[in-house]
Parts: sequence; C-alpha cells; structure tokens
Amino acid sequence: MAKGGTSPARPEPTALLEKLGVHLDPELLVLALTHRSFAHEAGGIPTNERLEFLGDTVLGLVVTEALYRRHPDQSEGDLARMRAATVSQRALAAIARTLGLGKYVLLGKGEIRTRGFEKDSILSDTVEALIGATYLSHGLETSRALVHRLVDSTLDVAAGLGAGLDWKTSLQEASAERGLGSPDYVATFEGPEHARIFHSTVVIDGVTYGSGSGSAKKHAEQGAAEETYRALLEKFPLPKAGDGDAAAPGSGSGNASGSKTPASGA
Repeated sequence: MAKGGTSPARPEPTALLEKLGVHLDPELLVLALTHRSFAHEAGGIPTNERLEFLGDTVLGLVVTEALYRRHPDQSEGDLARMRAATVSQRALAAIARTLGLGKYVLLGKGEIRTRGFEKDSILSDTVEALIGATYLSHGLETSRALVHRLVDSTLDVAAGLGAGLDWKTSLQEASAERGLGSPDYVATFEGPEHARIFHSTVVIDGVTYGSGSGSAKKHAEQGAAEETYRALLEKFPLPKAGDGDAAAPGSGSGNASGSKTPASGA
C-alpha cells in the first residue's frame, strides 16, 4: 500500500474495514493509518494527525449526545466525567486492540523497534483518525453509527468509571471545589516535526504547579493536570464532615511556585 518503515508481513486492511463496518477510499484509509514517524521516513508525506483532530471532535459530539440522552438526571459534571472516561486514551486503546489495529498502523522503523504498535497513544490516535476518515467519506450519520459500534460497551458502564481517566476534567473540578481559578496550560515544544516533544505546565491564579511531557500536546497536558491534581489534594485538602480547620486557599498556607508532588502515572 505505501512505502517506508512498516513492519514485515503487514496485512491488507480488508478485515479491519469489515470490523469497522464501513468502506473507505484506499488513499484515505492509508492516510488514517499513517503515523508521523512513517511519514517522515517516507519523505514527508501527510500524516493522520489532521484526521485525528477531526475524529476527536466527531467522537466527542456523538458520545456527549449519547450520554445526554441516556442520563437525563445527571449533572453537567457527571456527564463530563462519563464522557472523559469513554473517550480516554486508555479506553480507545482498548477498543483498538479488540480490532487488532496495531498490525495495520504505518510506523517508522524507530517506532517499530520500540513496539509503537502497542502504545496506547498511537492506538487511540489512530482510532480517532479512522473516525475522522469515516466522517469525510460518509458524513455524520455513518460516523455516529461507527462510534456507537466502537464505544457502546463503554457507554454502558460509563457511570461507574473513574474521573481519573481524564485528569484535566478532574483538575478543573478540584480547582473549583477549592475556590481557585481555572487552570491555564502553558505549552512549549522541542525537536523536529517528526519527533516533536511537547511540554505543558499548569498555572492556577498565577502559581505554577505541575508539568508534563509527551509526543502530543494533549498528552503533555494530561500529565501536567495529573501532577497538579495530586498537588492540590495535598496542599488544599477538603475538610471532612465535622472538620472545619483544613487548609484552604488564602489561609496562609503559602503560594510558592513549584509545590509539586511526584508525577506518578504522568
């Protein structure tokens, strides 16, 4: 299908399309499966990142609508938590594995050596790219049907999934509960386009808390949000029932920058 650093004996994607239940133009399908590492080795051909961006939006819309209709009595915050769990990197990577998606992804030699076809980030991004390709080819209704085939089993149990699957949502709620402002994410990056590393730092009310890094901006932000979330829970613990003297913002506990906890899991 395409030249470059793909793994040996890569199968034709006919079985993948059958599992997805959609037909895609061969060129668009190749684009949806093209990781930036492969694109760089193939001479700078287009990557699947624009399709991923589109698919992420379509996925979010369909899941939000489904949760809104399924849970008429749930608050906005509860719906946000369920959506975050449903579309999390971990959840999408699990879906990708049931599809056997890893063996179809076009990867550069370096990613193949490091088993990129097993990485949650690459698998979840490729799922979103395939949704984006479906939207371009068939529109919203076919895309909605595809999303439901992929995520309905997760939607069925979304109410019981933890908010920690999406650290940005958890941090937003933790900050609001403590009377703090909304988290701001300050992003930087380094390295060439095909191997770019993003860095993100969280600032709340002018105070710098956690930081994170990753191969995509959203992954760096999730790492920074997790570190900051843990820092807020340690620095500003909410009072338990009958406990009125827990630390609170502005209570003299200090506002020094860099009061981080270890970024476990970031």
